[in-house]
Amino acid sequence: MTAPAEPVVDSPDAWVAAHIRRFEETGGLPRPGIDDLLLTTRGRTSGVLRRTALAYVRDGEAYVLTASNRGSDRHPAWYLNLLADPRATLHVGRHALPATARPATPEEAARLWPRVVAAMPSYAAYRATTTREIPLLLLTPSG
Repeated sequence: MTAPAEPVVDSPDAWVAAHIRRFEETGGLPRPGIDDLLLTTRGRTSGVLRRTALAYVRDGEAYVLTASNRGSDRHPAWYLNLLADPRATLHVGRHALPATARPATPEEAARLWPRVVAAMPSYAAYRATTTREIPLLLLTPSG
């Protein structure tokens, strides 16, 4: 999926929508000291392009995303969308990158979780508040 020519629907969550606006207004730097990106996926049932804002860490060329859903017992929609169609667009800074997603293996997740929590300590609290395993996804640029 490249930079879309079709309309993109931003997250209906007010906090996330405001974060997307700050991302755009600041040229991709909405929170100093935190690596943020915009993720565009295709809705698994609607087929509509959907955009959300997420923190990330890097693992080599891959962007590591945490499907925390703020500690909810449900997976976030963007995660389910990527399971259905792993093609996505990442907006990092001012750059749009086509990427392909895959879930982290258990070994990768064990290695990456300390880095994820170091970057965003709230993820440790999210893990403590949910009964589900919070997945990590690796998105590798494909273009």
